[in-house]
Amino acid sequence: MVQTAPPPAKRTAAALAKEKRILESALLLFSQRGFHGTAVPEVAKHAEVGAGTIYRYFENKEDLVNAVFRHSKNKLKQYLLNGVQLNAELREVFHQFWAQLVRFAHENPTDFHFLELQDHAPYLDQTSKQLELEVLTPIWMFCVQGRKQGVVRDMPEEALIAMIWGAFVGLMKAQTLGYISINEETLEQAEVTCWDMLTKA
Repeated sequence: MVQTAPPPAKRTAAALAKEKRILESALLLFSQRGFHGTAVPEVAKHAEVGAGTIYRYFENKEDLVNAVFRHSKNKLKQYLLNGVQLNAELREVFHQFWAQLVRFAHENPTDFHFLELQDHAPYLDQTSKQLELEVLTPIWMFCVQGRKQGVVRDMPEEALIAMIWGAFVGLMKAQTLGYISINEETLEQAEVTCWDMLTKA
């Protein structure tokens, strides 16, 4: 019988530190190699624990990748919830949202790359998918209000969100691949261009 780790509230500081090390190692390797290209023993080796130790915290690799996903998504969620004032004027809401995405990507590049790889991955569980919806709430509300006020194009919210996220991810990916060098001016121009793309002519 596999021995599982006790609940977080009952774990020692050493056990919590070990779990954190496992999650950080898994994040790095999943972001570099993808889910299918990463083996649990590789995560264990990078975290400097035995492979069996990982199974005391996580049932299997799917459980581990979902834990990593939720940890990174919750980081992004805090950036958006704490940095976007949804009662502001729509253009200001979009500016705040864009600025928080930039800040998250710059301060958490590994998390950002990992999340970009995980979009709609079939191995994400229901809890992870629900968290994804919660993270999208500020963007969703912006799109709903924008359509009601006749400011943004009359398109389904899902399409508007895909346009915003796709434009931002594409920009960041081009920088990562070395196709462009992004400075503050470029980011400001990209924000204006994306806003113009969303709004009515």
